[in-house]
Amino acid sequence: MSDGSSSEVGPATNFVPGRRDLLLGGLAAGTAALALAGMPRRRLMAIGPRQLDSIVPLQLGAWQFETSSGLVLPPPDQLAQILYDQQVMRTYSAASLLPMMLLMAYGSSQGGMLQVHRPEICYPASGFRLSETRVITLDLGNGHSIPARTFTATGGARTEHVLYWTRIGNMLPTSWTSQRVAVMRENLRGYVPDGLLVRISTVSENGAQAAEMLGGFARTMLDRIGPAGRRMLIGTD
Repeated sequence: MSDGSSSEVGPATNFVPGRRDLLLGGLAAGTAALALAGMPRRRLMAIGPRQLDSIVPLQLGAWQFETSSGLVLPPPDQLAQILYDQQVMRTYSAASLLPMMLLMAYGSSQGGMLQVHRPEICYPASGFRLSETRVITLDLGNGHSIPARTFTATGGARTEHVLYWTRIGNMLPTSWTSQRVAVMRENLRGYVPDGLLVRISTVSENGAQAAEMLGGFARTMLDRIGPAGRRMLIGTD
C-alpha cells in the first residue's frame, strides 16, 4: 500500500562538508594530535630492579636489623601486586632506643596509585583507629628538610606512631590530590614517573618520645645512605 510518496532510497550523493564540519573535524584532529604528542613516552626510574633492598643498610646508628615480620601490612590485593615492583619490610632494634619498623613500597611506573599502600588505608583495614593525620616538616639537619605525614594508630593494647612520605618522580606530595598533580606534571613533560612510599613506625605509649625517635631514625637512615640513596628515597629537589 502506498500513499503516493516513494520510500525507495535514491542513488548516493557525494558529501560536501560545510564550514562547521571542517571546524569540528579540525578540532578533533588537533586534539588527537596533542594527545598523541603529550603521551608520556619515557620512564623515570630512580631505583633499578631488585635494588630497593640494598639501599638501606642493616645497621643504622644504634639500630640493628632484627626481623622482617611484625609490621602492619595492607591486605593482599591484586592491584598492589601490579603496582609495586619491590617491597622492603624490616624491624630494627637497639638496646636503649625504641624499635623501628620500616616499610618501603616501590612502583617503577606510577599512575598516582600509591594510595593502595597509604598507611591511612592499611591500618584501619587491620583494625586500628587513627588519630588525625598531620603534615609536618621533617628536619634532616644542615638546613635540609622534607614534607612528611604522621599519625597515631591504636588497636587493642597496641599504640603505634607512624611517620611516612611519598615520592613521585622528584616530588614529595603530601596528599592524594597533590600526588595526582605530581603524576600529571611528569606526564605533561613526557615522563611516566616512578613512585615510592617510605613508612617508619614504632610502638610506644609516649607520643613525644616516639615522635623524637621516629625523626632521629629517619635522619640517621637518610644520612647513612649517602647522596645516591637520598636521591632514590626523597628525590633531587
